[in-house]
Amino acid sequence: MQIAARTTGSPIINLSVFFAFVVITLFVVYKATNRNSTTSDYYAAGSAFSGVQNGIALSGDFLSAASFLGISGAIAVHGYDGFLYSVGWLVAWLVALLLVGERLRNTGRFTVGDVMAYRMKQRPVRAAAANATLVITFFYMLAQMAGAGGLIALLLNVHSKGGQALIITGVGLVMVFYVLVGGMKGTTWVQIIKAGLLLICVTFMSVFLLGKFGFSLSAILDQASQNSPLGAELLNPGGWYGRNAMDQLDFVSLSLALVLGISSLPHVLMRFYTVPDAKEARRSVVWCSWSMFIFYLSILLVGYGATALVGSDKIVKAPGGENSAAPLLAFEIGGAMLLGIVSAVAFATILAVVAGLTLAASASFAHDVYANVIRSGKADPRSEIRVARLTALVIGFLAILGGIVTNGQNVAFLVSLALALAASANLPTILYTLFWKRFNTTGTLWSIYGGLVSGLVLIIFSPAISGSSTSIIKGVDFHWFPLTNPGLVSIPLSFLCGFLGTVFSKEPADPKKQAEMEVRSLTGIGSKA
Repeated sequence: MQIAARTTGSPIINLSVFFAFVVITLFVVYKATNRNSTTSDYYAAGSAFSGVQNGIALSGDFLSAASFLGISGAIAVHGYDGFLYSVGWLVAWLVALLLVGERLRNTGRFTVGDVMAYRMKQRPVRAAAANATLVITFFYMLAQMAGAGGLIALLLNVHSKGGQALIITGVGLVMVFYVLVGGMKGTTWVQIIKAGLLLICVTFMSVFLLGKFGFSLSAILDQASQNSPLGAELLNPGGWYGRNAMDQLDFVSLSLALVLGISSLPHVLMRFYTVPDAKEARRSVVWCSWSMFIFYLSILLVGYGATALVGSDKIVKAPGGENSAAPLLAFEIGGAMLLGIVSAVAFATILAVVAGLTLAASASFAHDVYANVIRSGKADPRSEIRVARLTALVIGFLAILGGIVTNGQNVAFLVSLALALAASANLPTILYTLFWKRFNTTGTLWSIYGGLVSGLVLIIFSPAISGSSTSIIKGVDFHWFPLTNPGLVSIPLSFLCGFLGTVFSKEPADPKKQAEMEVRSLTGIGSKA
């Protein structure tokens, strides 16, 4: 492992703070495992969390490396356009609050597949829902693991790909341990601790920055514009997506994915099952929204503050690239100790979010595929939990490999691809299932696979994968789709596929199951059965 003589801060302090967090959270996870004897305990923590607790955990589930490292870096380098990522994510919670949260909590038990298959043929729909969940969570994991590699590169000045790969592997192993031992209850407490630390961290950095510039936002922005090659354009739209008409169309596509993707993410939707009723589910979204409002307001200051005090050129050239903006700012204003704390919080963010993703993927496979498709709903709870844990090992292994491949990419950009897939495969199906009486099994399968396959194909043949200087695969060009995000095409296509599949299918919807689902989704009657 090649390590330069001069590192950013003290590696001993950086790693000591991180290991302290890991030890504390592992103890919390261990203490939370005593009652993981049923599927309800393992998947949904026995629905024992309050709306406040779950709301903070929800924000922790979504405030990932993309939010902390990716968006702060995007703002520091690209300015105004980078901040638009956070605006889309904050507004997106209104979709969850107004359309999805309460009805989903009342209708399902553990996974998205519970809702999609409620009034449909169980086996094909659950298999489709599980396939979508596995693909979406894998793409989301890529972002988190890529963030882990960039952060380690900055902390220890490890420039060799082999050295970073070893660290990514270590992070992945700790994450898998969280899931294997703690289940949903342990993972939720890790999310609550992480979200609290993250909010305190960014708030402290924001207040310090304001104090350093005489509590003048204008002074921060003026200094940032002087310290960026973009100059005053750093504060205006167009620094990233405004160079031509295609860039602007790409931004529309990105916006659709951001706004519609959150309320479709499997690991976020699973959180609604950890509260006892729909009222607490609604409170969860409210508390989550306020937590994210505070966070993203602070991230605006952190991003522009990093440009003002560190400089965008230095950020881009640092190990980890754009993702290093927040840690470099921490070192600039607080030295090695603050860098260690900020980096530990970033690590905690990555560990906790990937643990939540792994839990969602393993629960979907074990509950939807193993228990309801392979065993036709007659699986023993212990064997189902055992399958979920084995699936977590496989998912963790794939996440480690994916993180090594995508190491160095902007994590906010990678997450936007996962959100596009979620909004394409899940959201149309969920909305049709909850609100359209005529919707049937054929429409469900067309909607899920139409959105998932179209999204995957357009991503693979887009500039995100090949053909540009920022592509994941360098030096080749096989792209033919002009947009880096497929949401503008794949999301409407999924709605259209669901509609056409239902209209042209000869299979009638089940009116009794539809009426039962409508009553249950609105009132919660039968949701605890």
